[in-house]
Amino acid sequence: MEYINPITKLPLKESETGLSDSAGNFFPKTNGIYRFVESSGYTGNFGYQWKTFKRTQLDKFSGTNLSKERFFSVTNWDKESLAGKNILEAGSGAGRFTQIVLDYTQANLFSFDYSEAVDANMENNGPHPRLHLFQASIYEMPFPENSFDKVYCFGVLQHTPDVKKSIECLYKVLKPGGELIIDFYPYNGFWTKLNAKYLLRPYLNNLGTEKLHAMISKNISWMIAATGFFTRIKIGRLVNRFIPIVDISSTFPKNLSKDELKQWAILDTFDMFSPAYDQPQKKEDIKYYFLQLGMKEVVSKTVIYNQNSGVTFCRGIK
Repeated sequence: MEYINPITKLPLKESETGLSDSAGNFFPKTNGIYRFVESSGYTGNFGYQWKTFKRTQLDKFSGTNLSKERFFSVTNWDKESLAGKNILEAGSGAGRFTQIVLDYTQANLFSFDYSEAVDANMENNGPHPRLHLFQASIYEMPFPENSFDKVYCFGVLQHTPDVKKSIECLYKVLKPGGELIIDFYPYNGFWTKLNAKYLLRPYLNNLGTEKLHAMISKNISWMIAATGFFTRIKIGRLVNRFIPIVDISSTFPKNLSKDELKQWAILDTFDMFSPAYDQPQKKEDIKYYFLQLGMKEVVSKTVIYNQNSGVTFCRGIK
Protein backbone atom coordinates (compact mmCIF):
# COMPACT_ATOMS: atom_id res chain seq x y z
CA MET A 1 0.00 0.00 0.00
CA GLU A 2 1.27 3.47 -0.90
CA TYR A 3 0.82 6.40 1.47
CA ILE A 4 0.66 10.12 0.68
CA ASN A 5 0.93 13.39 2.55
CA PRO A 6 -2.79 14.16 2.96
CA ILE A 7 -2.18 17.91 2.42
CA THR A 8 0.36 18.06 -0.41
CA LYS A 9 -0.40 14.61 -1.91
CA LEU A 10 3.33 13.90 -2.14
CA PRO A 11 4.31 10.21 -1.79
CA LEU A 12 5.53 9.14 1.63
CA LYS A 13 8.51 6.92 2.35
CA GLU A 14 8.44 4.60 5.33
CA SER A 15 11.11 4.28 8.01
CA GLU A 16 11.22 2.74 11.47
CA THR A 17 10.20 6.03 13.06
CA GLY A 18 7.53 7.25 10.64
CA LEU A 19 6.72 8.52 7.16
CA SER A 20 8.32 11.40 5.27
CA ASP A 21 7.95 13.10 1.89
CA SER A 22 10.44 14.75 -0.47
CA ALA A 23 9.66 18.19 0.97
CA GLY A 24 10.85 17.15 4.43
CA ASN A 25 7.44 16.74 6.04
CA PHE A 26 7.49 13.99 8.66
CA PHE A 27 4.69 12.02 10.30
CA PRO A 28 5.83 10.03 13.33
CA LYS A 29 5.06 6.44 14.19
CA THR A 30 4.44 6.03 17.90
CA ASN A 31 3.08 2.94 19.64
CA GLY A 32 2.98 1.30 16.20
CA ILE A 33 0.57 3.97 14.88
CA TYR A 34 1.21 6.55 12.15
CA ARG A 35 0.14 9.98 13.41
CA PHE A 36 -1.24 12.55 10.97
CA VAL A 37 -2.95 14.81 13.50
CA GLU A 38 -1.43 16.46 16.54
CA SER A 39 -4.63 16.46 18.58
CA SER A 40 -7.99 14.77 18.47
CA GLY A 41 -9.88 18.05 17.90
CA TYR A 42 -13.64 17.66 17.96
CA THR A 43 -13.29 13.94 18.78
CA GLY A 44 -11.51 14.38 22.11
CA ASN A 45 -14.49 12.83 23.88
CA PHE A 46 -14.01 9.62 21.90
CA GLY A 47 -10.37 9.37 22.94
CA TYR A 48 -11.48 9.57 26.57
CA GLN A 49 -14.42 7.22 25.96
CA TRP A 50 -12.50 4.41 24.29
CA LYS A 51 -9.57 4.56 26.68
CA THR A 52 -12.03 4.34 29.59
CA PHE A 53 -14.18 1.59 28.04
CA LYS A 54 -11.54 0.02 25.83
CA ARG A 55 -12.71 -3.59 26.27
CA THR A 56 -16.45 -3.21 26.88
CA GLN A 57 -17.74 -3.70 23.33
CA LEU A 58 -15.20 -6.18 22.01
CA ASP A 59 -16.64 -9.65 21.57
CA LYS A 60 -13.49 -11.37 22.76
CA PHE A 61 -13.72 -9.60 26.12
CA SER A 62 -17.50 -9.37 26.57
CA GLY A 63 -18.20 -13.00 25.71
CA THR A 64 -20.87 -12.00 23.18
CA ASN A 65 -21.15 -12.13 19.38
CA LEU A 66 -22.83 -8.73 19.12
CA SER A 67 -20.11 -7.03 17.09
CA LYS A 68 -19.72 -10.02 14.79
CA GLU A 69 -23.47 -10.23 14.19
CA ARG A 70 -23.75 -6.52 13.54
CA PHE A 71 -20.76 -6.46 11.18
CA PHE A 72 -21.82 -9.32 8.94
CA SER A 73 -25.54 -8.43 9.08
CA VAL A 74 -24.71 -5.02 7.62
CA THR A 75 -21.92 -5.96 5.20
CA ASN A 76 -23.21 -9.38 4.13
CA TRP A 77 -19.59 -10.04 3.13
CA ASP A 78 -18.38 -13.54 2.36
CA LYS A 79 -15.46 -14.17 4.71
CA GLU A 80 -13.49 -16.36 2.30
CA SER A 81 -13.65 -13.86 -0.57
CA LEU A 82 -11.96 -11.16 1.52
CA ALA A 83 -8.60 -12.96 1.66
CA GLY A 84 -5.84 -10.64 0.47
CA LYS A 85 -8.20 -7.70 -0.05
CA ASN A 86 -7.32 -4.23 1.21
CA ILE A 87 -10.09 -2.94 3.48
CA LEU A 88 -10.36 0.51 5.05
CA GLU A 89 -12.01 1.02 8.43
CA ALA A 90 -12.94 4.68 8.93
CA GLY A 91 -13.26 5.43 12.62
CA SER A 92 -12.03 2.43 14.58
CA GLY A 93 -12.86 3.44 18.13
CA ALA A 94 -11.41 0.84 20.49
CA GLY A 95 -11.45 -1.75 17.69
CA ARG A 96 -14.68 -3.73 18.09
CA PHE A 97 -14.97 -4.23 14.33
CA THR A 98 -11.20 -4.33 13.83
CA GLN A 99 -11.25 -7.54 15.85
CA ILE A 100 -13.96 -9.03 13.65
CA VAL A 101 -12.07 -8.40 10.41
CA LEU A 102 -8.83 -9.77 11.82
CA ASP A 103 -10.39 -12.83 13.45
CA TYR A 104 -12.84 -13.91 10.77
CA THR A 105 -11.17 -12.90 7.49
CA GLN A 106 -7.73 -12.87 5.88
CA ALA A 107 -8.07 -9.29 4.65
CA ASN A 108 -5.47 -6.56 5.11
CA LEU A 109 -7.05 -3.94 7.34
CA PHE A 110 -6.10 -0.25 7.24
CA SER A 111 -7.82 1.45 10.13
CA PHE A 112 -7.85 5.03 11.36
CA ASP A 113 -9.47 7.22 13.95
CA TYR A 114 -9.17 10.95 14.53
CA SER A 115 -9.00 10.45 18.29
CA GLU A 116 -6.56 8.73 20.61
CA ALA A 117 -8.92 5.75 20.56
CA VAL A 118 -6.38 4.26 18.13
CA ASP A 119 -4.16 3.54 21.15
CA ALA A 120 -6.93 1.46 22.72
CA ASN A 121 -7.36 -0.33 19.39
CA MET A 122 -3.66 -1.15 19.23
CA GLU A 123 -3.76 -2.48 22.78
CA ASN A 124 -6.81 -4.61 21.99
CA ASN A 125 -5.86 -5.91 18.54
CA GLY A 126 -2.22 -5.28 17.80
CA PRO A 127 0.40 -5.59 16.80
CA HIS A 128 -0.90 -7.77 13.98
CA PRO A 129 0.68 -8.45 10.57
CA ARG A 130 -2.54 -7.56 8.73
CA LEU A 131 -3.40 -4.47 10.78
CA HIS A 132 -2.15 -0.98 9.86
CA LEU A 133 -3.26 1.76 12.25
CA PHE A 134 -3.36 5.52 11.70
CA GLN A 135 -4.47 8.56 13.65
CA ALA A 136 -5.90 10.78 10.95
CA SER A 137 -8.90 12.84 9.86
CA ILE A 138 -11.57 11.46 7.57
CA TYR A 139 -11.09 14.64 5.52
CA GLU A 140 -7.32 14.21 5.21
CA MET A 141 -6.54 10.53 4.86
CA PRO A 142 -2.98 9.45 3.92
CA PHE A 143 -4.13 7.21 1.07
CA PRO A 144 -4.15 7.83 -2.71
CA GLU A 145 -7.43 7.73 -4.56
CA ASN A 146 -8.63 4.29 -5.70
CA SER A 147 -6.72 2.40 -2.98
CA PHE A 148 -9.23 0.05 -1.31
CA ASP A 149 -11.34 -2.92 -2.35
CA LYS A 150 -13.85 -2.20 0.41
CA VAL A 151 -14.48 0.67 2.82
CA TYR A 152 -16.68 0.61 5.89
CA CYS A 153 -17.53 3.35 8.37
CA PHE A 154 -19.59 2.25 11.38
CA GLY A 155 -20.78 4.42 14.26
CA VAL A 156 -18.99 7.48 12.91
CA LEU A 157 -20.79 9.37 10.14
CA GLN A 158 -23.27 11.27 12.31
CA HIS A 159 -20.42 12.51 14.50
CA THR A 160 -18.51 14.23 11.68
CA PRO A 161 -18.93 17.96 10.93
CA ASP A 162 -20.00 17.47 7.29
CA VAL A 163 -21.76 14.18 6.55
CA LYS A 164 -21.87 14.58 2.77
CA LYS A 165 -18.20 15.54 2.58
CA SER A 166 -17.28 12.56 4.76
CA ILE A 167 -18.98 10.21 2.29
CA GLU A 168 -17.23 11.89 -0.64
CA CYS A 169 -13.82 11.46 1.00
CA LEU A 170 -14.43 7.75 1.59
CA TYR A 171 -15.64 7.35 -1.99
CA LYS A 172 -12.41 8.82 -3.37
CA VAL A 173 -10.15 6.19 -1.79
CA LEU A 174 -12.36 3.32 -2.99
CA LYS A 175 -11.27 1.38 -6.07
CA PRO A 176 -13.56 1.26 -9.13
CA GLY A 177 -15.82 -1.73 -8.52
CA GLY A 178 -15.17 -1.49 -4.79
CA GLU A 179 -17.86 -1.38 -2.10
CA LEU A 180 -18.60 1.39 0.39
CA ILE A 181 -20.78 0.72 3.45
CA ILE A 182 -21.66 3.28 6.09
CA ASP A 183 -24.14 3.21 8.94
CA PHE A 184 -25.79 6.20 10.57
CA TYR A 185 -28.41 7.36 13.05
CA PRO A 186 -31.72 7.49 11.14
CA TYR A 187 -33.90 10.60 11.21
CA ASN A 188 -37.59 9.70 11.31
CA GLY A 189 -39.26 13.06 11.61
CA PHE A 190 -39.74 15.30 14.66
CA TRP A 191 -40.19 12.24 16.92
CA THR A 192 -36.46 11.48 16.48
CA LYS A 193 -35.40 14.57 18.39
CA LEU A 194 -38.27 14.53 20.88
CA ASN A 195 -35.92 12.58 23.12
CA ALA A 196 -33.83 13.24 26.22
CA LYS A 197 -30.73 12.70 24.09
CA TYR A 198 -31.38 15.82 22.03
CA LEU A 199 -33.36 17.82 24.58
CA LEU A 200 -30.51 17.65 27.13
CA ARG A 201 -27.51 17.75 24.77
CA PRO A 202 -27.13 21.57 24.88
CA TYR A 203 -26.50 21.29 28.61
CA LEU A 204 -24.79 17.92 29.08
CA ASN A 205 -22.48 18.28 26.08
CA ASN A 206 -20.81 21.26 27.74
CA LEU A 207 -20.06 19.62 31.09
CA GLY A 208 -16.71 18.17 30.04
CA THR A 209 -15.90 14.49 29.60
CA GLU A 210 -14.93 13.60 33.16
CA LYS A 211 -17.82 15.45 34.79
CA LEU A 212 -20.32 13.96 32.35
CA HIS A 213 -18.93 10.47 32.92
CA ALA A 214 -19.17 10.91 36.69
CA MET A 215 -22.75 12.21 36.49
CA ILE A 216 -23.89 9.29 34.33
CA SER A 217 -22.13 6.74 36.55
CA LYS A 218 -23.77 8.20 39.64
CA ASN A 219 -27.29 8.01 38.18
CA ILE A 220 -27.14 4.92 35.99
CA SER A 221 -28.63 2.47 38.50
CA TRP A 222 -31.90 4.32 39.05
CA MET A 223 -32.23 5.01 35.32
CA ILE A 224 -31.82 1.31 34.50
CA ALA A 225 -34.42 0.46 37.14
CA ALA A 226 -36.84 3.12 35.91
CA THR A 227 -36.66 2.11 32.26
CA GLY A 228 -37.08 -1.54 33.23
CA PHE A 229 -40.17 -0.71 35.28
CA PHE A 230 -41.84 1.29 32.52
CA THR A 231 -41.03 -1.44 30.00
CA ARG A 232 -42.66 -4.08 32.20
CA ILE A 233 -45.88 -2.08 32.54
CA LYS A 234 -46.00 -1.61 28.75
CA ILE A 235 -45.41 2.15 28.57
CA GLY A 236 -41.65 2.07 28.09
CA ARG A 237 -41.79 3.03 24.42
CA LEU A 238 -43.52 6.29 25.31
CA VAL A 239 -41.86 7.19 28.63
CA ASN A 240 -38.30 5.88 28.41
CA ARG A 241 -37.30 8.26 25.62
CA PHE A 242 -37.49 11.09 28.17
CA ILE A 243 -35.11 9.37 30.63
CA PRO A 244 -31.49 10.32 29.83
CA ILE A 245 -30.20 6.79 29.24
CA VAL A 246 -29.54 4.64 26.17
CA ASP A 247 -32.43 2.50 24.92
CA ILE A 248 -31.45 -0.74 26.66
CA SER A 249 -34.32 -2.88 25.35
CA SER A 250 -33.40 -2.47 21.67
CA THR A 251 -29.63 -2.12 21.96
CA PHE A 252 -28.02 -4.66 24.26
CA PRO A 253 -27.67 -8.46 24.08
CA LYS A 254 -29.88 -10.37 26.50
CA ASN A 255 -27.16 -12.37 28.25
CA LEU A 256 -25.27 -9.52 29.94
CA SER A 257 -24.68 -9.82 33.67
CA LYS A 258 -25.89 -7.04 35.96
CA ASP A 259 -22.41 -5.49 36.11
CA GLU A 260 -21.93 -5.80 32.34
CA LEU A 261 -25.30 -4.21 31.71
CA LYS A 262 -24.32 -1.30 33.92
CA GLN A 263 -21.00 -0.79 32.11
CA TRP A 264 -22.62 -0.97 28.66
CA ALA A 265 -25.30 1.48 29.79
CA ILE A 266 -22.74 3.97 31.12
CA LEU A 267 -20.72 3.70 27.91
CA ASP A 268 -23.62 4.13 25.50
CA THR A 269 -25.23 6.90 27.55
CA PHE A 270 -21.91 8.75 27.61
CA ASP A 271 -21.77 8.20 23.84
CA MET A 272 -25.21 9.84 23.55
CA PHE A 273 -24.24 13.13 25.13
CA SER A 274 -20.48 13.62 24.72
CA PRO A 275 -19.90 13.95 20.93
CA ALA A 276 -19.44 17.43 19.52
CA TYR A 277 -21.69 16.48 16.59
CA ASP A 278 -24.78 14.29 16.49
CA GLN A 279 -26.57 14.53 13.16
CA PRO A 280 -29.17 11.84 12.40
CA GLN A 281 -29.81 11.43 8.67
CA LYS A 282 -32.74 10.50 6.45
CA LYS A 283 -32.23 7.20 4.64
CA GLU A 284 -33.27 8.77 1.35
CA ASP A 285 -30.73 11.60 1.76
CA ILE A 286 -27.81 9.23 2.29
CA LYS A 287 -28.94 7.15 -0.66
CA TYR A 288 -29.10 10.32 -2.76
CA TYR A 289 -25.51 11.25 -1.80
CA PHE A 290 -24.36 7.82 -2.97
CA LEU A 291 -26.26 8.16 -6.25
CA GLN A 292 -24.85 11.66 -6.81
CA LEU A 293 -21.37 10.15 -6.73
CA GLY A 294 -22.40 7.71 -9.44
CA MET A 295 -22.48 4.66 -7.22
CA LYS A 296 -24.34 1.55 -8.37
CA GLU A 297 -26.52 -1.02 -6.62
CA VAL A 298 -27.23 1.49 -3.84
CA VAL A 299 -29.27 0.21 -0.91
CA SER A 300 -30.26 2.22 2.16
CA LYS A 301 -32.19 0.35 4.83
CA THR A 302 -32.38 -0.89 8.42
CA VAL A 303 -31.37 -4.42 9.35
CA ILE A 304 -32.22 -6.25 12.57
CA TYR A 305 -29.60 -8.41 14.26
CA ASN A 306 -29.28 -10.11 17.65
CA GLN A 307 -33.08 -10.55 17.76
CA ASN A 308 -34.02 -6.94 18.54
CA SER A 309 -31.08 -4.65 17.71
CA GLY A 310 -31.28 -2.57 14.57
CA VAL A 311 -28.80 -0.56 12.53
CA THR A 312 -29.47 1.70 9.53
CA PHE A 313 -26.93 1.68 6.72
CA CYS A 314 -26.26 2.47 3.10
CA ARG A 315 -24.08 0.50 0.67
CA GLY A 316 -23.04 1.00 -2.91
CA ILE A 317 -20.54 -0.02 -5.59
CA LYS A 318 -18.17 2.48 -7.21
